[in-house]
Amino acid sequence: MFDFGFWELVLIAVVALLVVGPERLPGVARQAGLWVGKARRFMSSVRSDIEREIQAEELKKVLNQQQNELKELKGMLMETQADVKTELEQTDHLVKSLEDQLQSTPTQDSSKQDKQEPLGSKANSAGNDTKQSTGS
Repeated sequence: MFDFGFWELVLIAVVALLVVGPERLPGVARQAGLWVGKARRFMSSVRSDIEREIQAEELKKVLNQQQNELKELKGMLMETQADVKTELEQTDHLVKSLEDQLQSTPTQDSSKQDKQEPLGSKANSAGNDTKQSTGS
């Protein structure tokens, strides 16, 4: 705060001794010490209040920054959710179209299999006839 050297303090003590006198000097010194203590406590409380305000401002900045980051993350999540919904709808559409194709294909395949089985059974019986004729 103020820069007092040793010689300045000695000069003030000598002047105080001459002005106040030796009988009242201890009481004046005690009173001056109380005032200096009050001034120091006041200055330290002002300093701590200023530091708290500075910390509060820094915390507000950090809080605002985190809120902005949260808004960005929320936007990213909403975009991702929309993308997932779109992909899911496309996948559902593809699955339904594949199911429709599979449902229509087995009926055609079963009718083909019905037609092919008699041919296959005739071929098998013809093959068996050839085996029997060569085997006997």
